[in-house]
Amino acid sequence: MNRFPQRVYRHGDEPDPRFSLANERTFLAWLRTALAMYAGAFALEALALPEATAWRLAAAGVFLVLGTLAAIQAWIGWSQTEKALRDNKPLPGLGVGGVLVVGVIVAVALVTVGMFV
Repeated sequence: MNRFPQRVYRHGDEPDPRFSLANERTFLAWLRTALAMYAGAFALEALALPEATAWRLAAAGVFLVLGTLAAIQAWIGWSQTEKALRDNKPLPGLGVGGVLVVGVIVAVALVTVGMFV
């Protein structure tokens, strides 16, 4: 079998396809989240809202960082979960997901505070 990435697929046995497909759907959901974060960052700058520029730039920067973290989480989470499925081990924890939740709260707070400054 010659599948990419070898560091994932060379482990264990082939799991039930339903579990692998669910793992791929989660991967795609993380990528959609990353794209939404990037879109939010670009929208803050493209719309040039009248609130304080520093707050807007800070919020856009946070959204860019969060989008990048979400894309990284997508790849790492997919590969760790796929390895665990193939080795018949417990699934990994949330990982970067908790950081992303806190980051979204911070970014939304920056935008909200910026609207009232």
